[in-house]
Amino acid sequence: MSNLPTAEQILTSLRWRYATKAFDPNRKVSAADWQTLSEVLQLAPSSFGLQLWKFFVIEDPKIRETLVQHAWGQRQVVDASHLIVFAGRTDWTEEDIDRYLQRAVEVRGGTLEALAPYRGMMVNSLVNKTMPVSEYISRQVYIALGQFMTAAALLQIDTCPMEGFEPAKFDEVLGLPAKGYTAKVLLPVGYRAEGDKYAHAPKVRFPLEQVIERI
Repeated sequence: MSNLPTAEQILTSLRWRYATKAFDPNRKVSAADWQTLSEVLQLAPSSFGLQLWKFFVIEDPKIRETLVQHAWGQRQVVDASHLIVFAGRTDWTEEDIDRYLQRAVEVRGGTLEALAPYRGMMVNSLVNKTMPVSEYISRQVYIALGQFMTAAALLQIDTCPMEGFEPAKFDEVLGLPAKGYTAKVLLPVGYRAEGDKYAHAPKVRFPLEQVIERI
């Protein structure tokens, strides 16, 4: 337990974090840190554990340069060490449920027959859900996004969540529709440039007593 971060270390890391506007293109996230962050994504929780997402890491410099024009000209897309496109399934089928349950049997043991009642409940819940599929899956993707950003901050690695882009254009460039996915949010990952004036700007947050209310 002594290896766990302290409360002060957690808060210090989150106070240090900000939506990085300018990345140092010469600094790269180490292979070891990237492996850790990759597992952070793998461990992200999702509704029913279905993981109706995929995280596309865009490594090709030419593709990243092409994507800038579809991200409102924001250079973080190119200058960051890594660029992740958080994508969600364009739809889901019962095959997604069966794939998850098969994996559960592989990991935990048991049988698919024993999981049949749970399967029925999952199918019923998803078929009858009130929100559109796109919104439902977007909410799942943002859980993974938040977990990744927090972990990165604890490693003193910068991030910048970006909704300022054209999803349809990203999908086209990356060939996502054929894979059954659509871009939901972007996350450049790396290290802040020394000249980024926002790095030292105070956080603008409402007082604690205004954002948390005990009922």
